[in-house]
Amino acid sequence: MNKFTLSLKMSLSLLFCLIFMAFSMDITLDEQLAYIQKKLLEHHDSEHCEAEVKRYELNVTNTGFCRYKRFYTNGKVEYFSFNLVKFKDLDYYGTDKNGALYLRTKGENVIVQTYNDKRGGDIDSMATYMVIPLKNIEPQDLSDLSERLIKMNAQLLALK
Repeated sequence: MNKFTLSLKMSLSLLFCLIFMAFSMDITLDEQLAYIQKKLLEHHDSEHCEAEVKRYELNVTNTGFCRYKRFYTNGKVEYFSFNLVKFKDLDYYGTDKNGALYLRTKGENVIVQTYNDKRGGDIDSMATYMVIPLKNIEPQDLSDLSERLIKMNAQLLALK
């Protein structure tokens, strides 16, 4: 009987430890990606970016890529993309009403492509940052976005 109660106590202790560990686990990669995508879309400033932009696509994929595409009324398309493993830092220039978010990478890791540009043709190049126009964003949101990008960067690096 003594061995049974000892085993029962050990089993219950282990169960409680597992339950506490489950609730204390870090946020998963998919939750990080969804949060970043939601914040960027929620605060994207399509009114102040450029008058000729008719629509845009902004998404963060589950493979860790941040992609931003702008479609202009004259047919020109600009495409920016980088792997969040290469994320270094972010800067925000502007006010809480509107501004520009600079997502900086470690070196020239942002793919920049331009299609159907009547002045320059199709251009492929690399850059060290991606700029996303934002509006109505609080400093706390920027801080939280930065923290989550850094955590996600570490999670993506751990997967490689």
